[in-house]
Amino acid sequence: MKGRIKMTSVPIAPVQSTQSFDLPIWVRIASVGASTLLLALCIYASGRWMLGFAPPTPWVRDVALTIHLLTVIPAIPLGAYVIMSRKGGRRHKMLGKIWLSMMFVTATATIFIRNVNDGQFSWIHLFTLLTFVAIPQAIFSARQGNIEAHKKHLRNFFVGALVVAGLTAFAPGRTMWQWAVGQPASQLPK
Repeated sequence: MKGRIKMTSVPIAPVQSTQSFDLPIWVRIASVGASTLLLALCIYASGRWMLGFAPPTPWVRDVALTIHLLTVIPAIPLGAYVIMSRKGGRRHKMLGKIWLSMMFVTATATIFIRNVNDGQFSWIHLFTLLTFVAIPQAIFSARQGNIEAHKKHLRNFFVGALVVAGLTAFAPGRTMWQWAVGQPASQLPK
């Protein structure tokens, strides 16, 4: 056996597998398109308000609405990224926790936003309930190893609580609608 190299096997730490992109291309395109549209509308409306081009909205000084906007606007692209990117790795888990935390904070803030329905809860608060149900479901299913249920909960949550609720924020009469298309106080009839 002189001159031969003895081959040995060295155990290698197991590599955590990550799942590839599991959404059909049309779903990815629709999700990215809706998220991009919603984010662009939010930036446009917020920009008009910050520059003084939107009508006065005194209720915006409300801390709950400020917290809601500061957490929900960045949650749009982050949620899209988490839903669209590879699953199972450390980055996915970390960003997913951040995203769900932002969504929990934004939903909690909406409990205190009551400028729509004479100080009462309105139909839009149903998305708050959706959030408080969907987040624990998603976490529980992931911890139980039921990844298919986890993915289903979070895809539905993303579409319902972010895309649908976000687009309804631009319904006539709502704050984002006023910021996006309303006239500034200086141009209102006297």
